[in-house]
Parts: sequence; structure tokens; C-alpha cells
Amino acid sequence: MSSSPESPHLDNRHRNTLRQIFQHPTSHNIEWHAVMSLLEAVGTVAVHHDGKVAVTIGSQAEFLEPPVGKDIDAQMVIDLRRMLADAGYGVL
Repeated sequence: MSSSPESPHLDNRHRNTLRQIFQHPTSHNIEWHAVMSLLEAVGTVAVHHDGKVAVTIGSQAEFLEPPVGKDIDAQMVIDLRRMLADAGYGVL
């Protein structure tokens, strides 16, 4: 599956979050709830009893730990870039 930020199943909020994730330099104000909304739109998301979030997008699976604050950190941005790009959701 090859998708871009213009994929028809993504609304404007999802496309904006996707752009923020792939933005250079790395944005430091990407909100966790926006990331969760994007991930739910492009894959499956399950919150485990330990608080970690299991995310599957295509053949890519990852466990994410929610941030303490409202924004994700730079390492999570890097992990999301890799996962989304590998699943075909890269910004061209």
C-alpha cells in the first residue's frame, strides 16, 4: 500500500499530524492525542493494561509508551517516522 499525506481516508488533522512528524527540523510540539488519532486512522491501536500502546500499520508493529506530558519526544518522532515510512506513509 502506498499512501501519501493526501490519502483520501486521512482528514486534514491527520495530514497535518503526518506532516509534523516528517518535518525537518523535528517539531517539538506534536500532541500525543493527535498522534493517537492518526495511528487509529491508518492502523490498529490497542492500549494494554501496563499503559503501553500496541500499534500495527500494515506489517509494521510497535509498542509505544505514552508521554508524561501532552507532547511526544524527539525519539518517538523518529520511531514514528520509521514506522510510517515503512508502511508507505511518507511525505514525498
